[in-house]
Amino acid sequence: MKKTKLALAIATSAMISTPVLATNGDNLIGLGAQSRALGGTGTAAFFGSENALTNPALLGKSQGTEFTIGGTLFKPDVKATSDVATGGQPAASQTSDADTNIIPEVSLSTRINDNWTFGVGIFGSAGMGTDYRDTDALFNGYSNLQLMKFAPSLAYNDGNFGFGFAPVIQYGALDINYNFMGENVGNGMSTDLGYGFNLGAYFDVTKEFTIAAAYQSAISMEYDDQMSTASSLFYNFGMLDAPFADKLEQPAEIKIGAAYTTGNWMFTADAKQIKWGDADGYKDFNWEDQNVFGLGAKYTGKNYWVGAGYNVGSDPIDKLSNTSANNQTINLFNNHFFPAVVESHVTFGGGYNITKNMAVDVAVAYAPEVDKTIDTSMISSGVATYVSGTPTMVPSEHEVTHSQIGYTLSLRMNF
Repeated sequence: MKKTKLALAIATSAMISTPVLATNGDNLIGLGAQSRALGGTGTAAFFGSENALTNPALLGKSQGTEFTIGGTLFKPDVKATSDVATGGQPAASQTSDADTNIIPEVSLSTRINDNWTFGVGIFGSAGMGTDYRDTDALFNGYSNLQLMKFAPSLAYNDGNFGFGFAPVIQYGALDINYNFMGENVGNGMSTDLGYGFNLGAYFDVTKEFTIAAAYQSAISMEYDDQMSTASSLFYNFGMLDAPFADKLEQPAEIKIGAAYTTGNWMFTADAKQIKWGDADGYKDFNWEDQNVFGLGAKYTGKNYWVGAGYNVGSDPIDKLSNTSANNQTINLFNNHFFPAVVESHVTFGGGYNITKNMAVDVAVAYAPEVDKTIDTSMISSGVATYVSGTPTMVPSEHEVTHSQIGYTLSLRMNF
């Protein structure tokens, strides 16, 4: 029994998840500088070639050829405080060293004829890890998930409506390892390719008012010997009903949006649902479908634009009851290594036309700090029982705090 409880404590603290990438779960709130400046909106708002990353139908509003290259400097601030591994003694605390990530974005659109437009989007959709390698009591845990997507797009427009389609190729890489009592556990990096699609449509109700919808399919990914190896200790010692599978599916998204232009102003609104609750891997960790809402406002002058927005999405991780070691294990797994708990985001940005054919855009997205605390008493009691040699009940808890800021810079060129 002592062995079983100790194994649970070790395995729980050692388990590393895929890292949180920003904002709506582990997805960026928006792709492209203009979208991120306007609260992650872009389902109905035309932002040029950037729309290849959000709603391919809107490429039908483009003229000539546009090429955009840029990226996001994403800086999460995640801190874990836990006494579960110390048997209820003074808590260990560390801010994750995975605090700087570069996320690239490239997009292209070119008009073929009056009705057809071709586009390409190449972008990172995840690129952050959790790194507690400075703290033995947090089992020196490390993880790194990287996702890149390639999406060639084709859009058709006629009059006041259009639709678009983009097959998606996704490359993913996942590395999970930890150390306990001098023994390193891990299998190195695993990679996979997955395939999906994006589709969308828009309708200009009037010249000033556009409504649109878009769908992003789920993309199945499997990282050999990552999640299964990390969770096998749980299952072998009877603390999980089943080991985690190595599949980690990026979820489907359903989006609707509206954009209204009056004079120099454009106002945007988006609503989307991210289907975490249907995605392999995430649903095993008790993630639920997430509803996200974004608002934006943009003012365009002679050679510049400025904008601001707000984005809010509910915490997708449903905390299980504290009635079993299995539930506490999953709660700790999410809280310590999957802290996707931020909800609101304030955004702003602007752009300037350097020349007639070249412009630079910038955006800042900030998520204020939130915290989440879970009960880990069953796990810490197992540690204390092993150390003392007698059954010992020790109350403990685990707290995570999380805030984020991201800086996006892009260069747009028109031909």
